[in-house]
Amino acid sequence: MSDRLPPLTALRAFEAAVRHMSFAKAAEELHVTPAALSFQIKSLEEHLGQPVFRRLNRAIELTDAGRSLAPGTREGFDRLNAAWSAAKRLQDTRTLSVTAGPAFTAKWLAPRLFGFATEHPEIELRFAATLRQLDFDRDGIDVAIRYGFGPDVDLYSEHLIDEAVMPLMHPDLRARFSSPDSLTTAPLLHDESLDFMVPRPDWELWFKACGIDHKPVSVARFSQADHALDAALAGGGVVLARSSLAVQYLATGRLVAPFPLALTSAARFRILCAPGTETRPQIAAFLQWLRAEVAQFPNGLGDKTLRDVTDI
Repeated sequence: MSDRLPPLTALRAFEAAVRHMSFAKAAEELHVTPAALSFQIKSLEEHLGQPVFRRLNRAIELTDAGRSLAPGTREGFDRLNAAWSAAKRLQDTRTLSVTAGPAFTAKWLAPRLFGFATEHPEIELRFAATLRQLDFDRDGIDVAIRYGFGPDVDLYSEHLIDEAVMPLMHPDLRARFSSPDSLTTAPLLHDESLDFMVPRPDWELWFKACGIDHKPVSVARFSQADHALDAALAGGGVVLARSSLAVQYLATGRLVAPFPLALTSAARFRILCAPGTETRPQIAAFLQWLRAEVAQFPNGLGDKTLRDVTDI
């Protein structure tokens, strides 16, 4: 048994056979004959000095050695594929892949994207609107816009937006609910996307910051921040929402924020990318455009009194 690694083609054949648990399907994926794939597996076993598969009548199964080898082989090819894709992306200056949360994509990015497309018709934007933490190399992502605390270890990180959490409502509700005390009888909407924060900036904390002893009950709970805002836009209740997501509605008067108190925390929207890639032409153009958009549009806070949730 040699201490040297077996040929890459043999490991590749093994990895494909493990995924499919079929020599025939693995051979089809690799565009070789089943006999050629079987030869590669046999070569691997000779190199290792023991079998990695048991050949059954109409199936195969891993031996102990095969089960020991499979996870590392799979991880190795995943990392190799990711590195290859990352290296190829360095040559691509015309495509930009961005990931952001669904609410931020719908309420902040999407309404503004025409401006970026007009300024940079040479760049094709691709969006993944998800709260799942995507991997820059594995998932082919260039830029991520994330809300939270970090830390953003081993990444280029740039603060994007100052914001706060505050009550928002349809203008038609303003006369009925004109003071913080009046909100104790209002239909309150709960945005569950804020529940990860500690302390949680919820209605109970907002009332406490106002000096009101009240245990609020929400009439509706939403897992996505944009859905909670949509309910408020329809007049369905008062939502405690992030100001950055409501900027366009506050600017146009479709929503109002009549009370002076807003809650802040250490959570922030940040622009993230792999270190060193922030200077790539399409990424640099996107970052410059984001900064200009933030500078151009108000954050909706006006002259609000800001209270940090950790001080309440």
